[in-house]
Amino acid sequence: MRLALAIAFLSLVAPLGNRLHAVEGSQVVRVEEFWELVVGLPDSTTSGPQITCTISPRANLDGRYSIFTLNHRSHPSFAPGGTQLQVWNGESTVEARNHPNTALLNTTGETIKWTMKMSLISGLLVFDVDDGDSTTWSNFGANGHLWASVSTNVSNLNGYNPAVSVANSGVNFASNRVQSLVLKKVRLVLASGEVLEDTTARVVHQLTP
Repeated sequence: MRLALAIAFLSLVAPLGNRLHAVEGSQVVRVEEFWELVVGLPDSTTSGPQITCTISPRANLDGRYSIFTLNHRSHPSFAPGGTQLQVWNGESTVEARNHPNTALLNTTGETIKWTMKMSLISGLLVFDVDDGDSTTWSNFGANGHLWASVSTNVSNLNGYNPAVSVANSGVNFASNRVQSLVLKKVRLVLASGEVLEDTTARVVHQLTP
């Protein structure tokens, strides 16, 4: 059963698309996105670069979804440095959570890794940034600093599509100061406990020489 599901998943998710119903009877209850950012030459005087990553339970940004910002915090007003997890409902911000380390990117060639998680737990839609590792912010995402939950009428996460994450993520300021931003891997957890992975690397930004 496990092997059959994994093969079915991998055959569907390159790219994943909105076709999880083809894995018969599956109910996705958690999505984990593994991200990697390689900084080029940051500029602390302008808070450059500034990066935003997005994850949604649907194949669009209708309803509730989450944004993770790096090297800037944009809610309730702009502040340079640090990281921030935001929850949105359509065009409106519902909640914003800041990590206490508000340092500016200032290390040439730094590689930053983190996992964006989205889960359904007891009728709540939970967003979480975890397993962060960087030179600037050290290990970030622990202690619930980048965690938020909201009510939802979504019964599963089968509508998730990594193409939506890729299309709505990027370097929104000083893109010339980022070597690459890549969604390295996607992991789905089913209600049955099965874990499915798609190791397709999806490049959001790549600096052209």
